[in-house]
Amino acid sequence: MFELAAKGGIAHVIQLAVAPVFLLTGVGAILNVMANRLSRIVDRARALELKLTGVEGAARDELLRRLVNLSHRARLISHAIALCVVTAVLVCGVIVTLFLGEFFAFEATVPAALLFIAALLSFLLALVWLLREVFNATRTMKFGPG
Repeated sequence: MFELAAKGGIAHVIQLAVAPVFLLTGVGAILNVMANRLSRIVDRARALELKLTGVEGAARDELLRRLVNLSHRARLISHAIALCVVTAVLVCGVIVTLFLGEFFAFEATVPAALLFIAALLSFLLALVWLLREVFNATRTMKFGPG
Protein backbone atom coordinates (compact mmCIF):
# COMPACT_ATOMS: atom_id res chain seq x y z
CA MET A 1 0.00 0.00 0.00
CA PHE A 2 2.81 2.45 0.85
CA GLU A 3 5.05 1.08 -1.88
CA LEU A 4 5.07 4.25 -4.01
CA ALA A 5 5.85 6.48 -1.05
CA ALA A 6 8.91 4.41 -0.22
CA LYS A 7 10.25 4.80 -3.79
CA GLY A 8 10.40 8.58 -3.71
CA GLY A 9 6.82 9.24 -4.73
CA ILE A 10 6.27 11.22 -1.56
CA ALA A 11 9.03 13.65 -2.56
CA HIS A 12 7.15 14.27 -5.80
CA VAL A 13 3.91 14.89 -3.89
CA ILE A 14 5.68 17.36 -1.62
CA GLN A 15 6.94 19.16 -4.73
CA LEU A 16 3.38 19.28 -6.09
CA ALA A 17 2.06 20.57 -2.76
CA VAL A 18 4.45 23.54 -2.66
CA ALA A 19 2.38 25.73 -5.03
CA PRO A 20 -0.86 25.26 -3.08
CA VAL A 21 0.99 26.04 0.14
CA PHE A 22 2.18 29.33 -1.34
CA LEU A 23 -1.40 30.04 -2.39
CA LEU A 24 -2.45 29.46 1.23
CA THR A 25 0.09 32.07 2.31
CA GLY A 26 -1.34 34.58 -0.14
CA VAL A 27 -4.91 33.83 0.94
CA GLY A 28 -3.83 34.35 4.56
CA ALA A 29 -2.38 37.75 3.70
CA ILE A 30 -5.57 38.80 1.90
CA LEU A 31 -7.62 37.52 4.85
CA ASN A 32 -5.57 39.78 7.12
CA VAL A 33 -6.31 42.78 4.89
CA MET A 34 -10.01 41.95 4.86
CA ALA A 35 -10.18 41.44 8.61
CA ASN A 36 -8.53 44.82 9.12
CA ARG A 37 -11.05 46.46 6.78
CA LEU A 38 -13.93 44.85 8.67
CA SER A 39 -12.47 46.00 11.97
CA ARG A 40 -12.24 49.59 10.74
CA ILE A 41 -15.82 49.45 9.45
CA VAL A 42 -17.06 48.20 12.82
CA ASP A 43 -15.08 50.86 14.69
CA ARG A 44 -16.47 53.58 12.44
CA ALA A 45 -20.03 52.31 12.88
CA ARG A 46 -19.66 52.30 16.66
CA ALA A 47 -18.38 55.87 16.60
CA LEU A 48 -21.34 56.97 14.48
CA GLU A 49 -23.80 55.16 16.74
CA LEU A 50 -22.44 57.12 19.71
CA LYS A 51 -23.05 60.36 17.81
CA LEU A 52 -26.68 59.40 17.15
CA THR A 53 -27.84 60.13 20.68
CA GLY A 54 -29.11 63.65 20.95
CA VAL A 55 -28.96 64.39 17.20
CA GLU A 56 -32.17 65.26 15.34
CA GLY A 57 -33.30 66.22 11.88
CA ALA A 58 -31.05 66.22 8.83
CA ALA A 59 -27.92 65.47 10.87
CA ARG A 60 -29.57 62.31 12.25
CA ASP A 61 -30.68 61.28 8.76
CA GLU A 62 -27.12 61.70 7.49
CA LEU A 63 -25.72 59.58 10.34
CA LEU A 64 -28.31 56.88 9.65
CA ARG A 65 -27.43 56.95 5.94
CA ARG A 66 -23.76 56.48 6.79
CA LEU A 67 -24.60 53.60 9.15
CA VAL A 68 -26.61 51.88 6.42
CA ASN A 69 -23.63 52.25 4.08
CA LEU A 70 -21.25 50.83 6.71
CA SER A 71 -23.63 47.92 7.27
CA HIS A 72 -23.62 47.19 3.55
CA ARG A 73 -19.82 47.39 3.43
CA ALA A 74 -19.54 45.07 6.45
CA ARG A 75 -21.74 42.49 4.69
CA LEU A 76 -19.64 42.70 1.52
CA ILE A 77 -16.35 42.25 3.34
CA SER A 78 -17.83 39.46 5.49
CA HIS A 79 -18.79 37.58 2.34
CA ALA A 80 -15.28 38.14 0.98
CA ILE A 81 -13.79 36.76 4.21
CA ALA A 82 -16.05 33.71 4.03
CA LEU A 83 -15.00 33.08 0.43
CA CYS A 84 -11.32 33.34 1.40
CA VAL A 85 -11.86 30.80 4.15
CA VAL A 86 -13.58 28.50 1.63
CA THR A 87 -10.57 29.01 -0.64
CA ALA A 88 -8.18 27.99 2.13
CA VAL A 89 -10.25 24.89 2.93
CA LEU A 90 -10.32 23.88 -0.74
CA VAL A 91 -6.55 24.38 -1.09
CA CYS A 92 -6.04 22.20 1.98
CA GLY A 93 -8.27 19.66 0.25
CA VAL A 94 -5.96 19.73 -2.77
CA ILE A 95 -2.95 19.01 -0.59
CA VAL A 96 -4.69 16.21 1.32
CA THR A 97 -5.95 14.68 -1.93
CA LEU A 98 -2.44 14.64 -3.38
CA PHE A 99 -1.05 12.89 -0.33
CA LEU A 100 -3.93 10.41 -0.07
CA GLY A 101 -3.55 9.58 -3.74
CA GLU A 102 0.10 8.79 -3.16
CA PHE A 103 -0.42 6.76 0.00
CA PHE A 104 -3.39 4.75 -1.25
CA ALA A 105 -2.19 4.52 -4.86
CA PHE A 106 -5.16 6.09 -6.62
CA GLU A 107 -5.16 8.67 -9.38
CA ALA A 108 -5.63 11.98 -7.56
CA THR A 109 -5.07 14.26 -10.55
CA VAL A 110 -8.71 14.93 -11.43
CA PRO A 111 -10.01 15.43 -7.86
CA ALA A 112 -7.02 17.65 -7.00
CA ALA A 113 -7.48 19.68 -10.17
CA LEU A 114 -11.21 20.14 -9.51
CA LEU A 115 -10.54 21.24 -5.94
CA PHE A 116 -7.86 23.65 -7.15
CA ILE A 117 -10.19 25.14 -9.77
CA ALA A 118 -12.91 25.52 -7.15
CA ALA A 119 -10.40 27.21 -4.83
CA LEU A 120 -9.37 29.67 -7.53
CA LEU A 121 -13.00 30.45 -8.37
CA SER A 122 -13.71 31.04 -4.69
CA PHE A 123 -10.67 33.29 -4.43
CA LEU A 124 -11.75 35.18 -7.54
CA LEU A 125 -15.17 35.81 -6.00
CA ALA A 126 -13.56 36.90 -2.73
CA LEU A 127 -11.48 39.47 -4.60
CA VAL A 128 -14.56 40.69 -6.49
CA TRP A 129 -16.41 41.17 -3.18
CA LEU A 130 -13.38 42.99 -1.76
CA LEU A 131 -13.33 45.24 -4.81
CA ARG A 132 -17.05 45.94 -4.43
CA GLU A 133 -16.47 46.97 -0.83
CA VAL A 134 -13.55 49.21 -1.81
CA PHE A 135 -15.62 50.86 -4.55
CA ASN A 136 -18.46 51.35 -2.08
CA ALA A 137 -16.07 52.94 0.43
CA THR A 138 -14.48 55.31 -2.06
CA ARG A 139 -17.80 56.26 -3.66
CA THR A 140 -19.12 57.58 -0.35
CA MET A 141 -15.94 59.29 0.88
CA LYS A 142 -16.13 62.90 1.86
CA PHE A 143 -13.21 65.15 2.60
CA GLY A 144 -13.57 68.39 4.47
CA PRO A 145 -16.74 70.06 5.72
CA GLY A 146 -20.14 69.46 4.18
